Amino acid sequence: MKELETRGITFIEAVSGGDGSWYYGLSFDHGDLYEAEEIWKAGEEVKGRDLCLIRWPEGEVYWPLEKRAGAYPAEAVCDGGKIFFPEADFAAGMLRIYAFDCESRETAVHAKLPLSAVRDCYNLQLHVRPITLTRQGGADGLFEIVWPERASFPLGEHESFFLRDGGKLYFNRWHEEGEGADYRYWEETAVRGLDGELLETLPGDVRLMPDGEFWHLG
Repeated sequence: MKELETRGITFIEAVSGGDGSWYYGLSFDHGDLYEAEEIWKAGEEVKGRDLCLIRWPEGEVYWPLEKRAGAYPAEAVCDGGKIFFPEADFAAGMLRIYAFDCESRETAVHAKLPLSAVRDCYNLQLHVRPITLTRQGGADGLFEIVWPERASFPLGEHESFFLRDGGKLYFNRWHEEGEGADYRYWEETAVRGLDGELLETLPGDVRLMPDGEFWHLG
């Protein structure tokens, strides 16, 4: 059994968009990013959050950022040989997107914008193809692209964004009807343009595979 020192982080998962050779883990000192934001807004201390990256199969553990009071990183994604992750720096009033180079093992700021660019951090996360910062499902019921461009439109009923491919946005949509023996549940994929226009509806799910190919499970 390989023993890894992860500073108390006991759950890791594969970095989305990668080839399965990198995993990430986050501590939950104050819950998720939105919960940490609420704690900060209430005037309480946010002690920060640990984020580790782990290379498989070697089991090498990397710490791309030092844990800092008032700052809270979130989930990582992979694209073009780099691992990206956002960080809300409540103390500085900034949102930063960091890039960890999988070859050099160095971390650099990829982009930054004021924290005021978002109403709140509810479901604020990165997606790939290209690297895109989104927010969805807050009190305003909107889906937003925060960076690299700006877009905003209402989410459809029971819709959740999960993938981008250039000018196409993929949303999971679930349905249910009937009761008891007549109960039925199913899912489909709504494909929208950057303006929110519905381009097509696919039965089932769409998955991005490690080699960059899309698989439609219908």
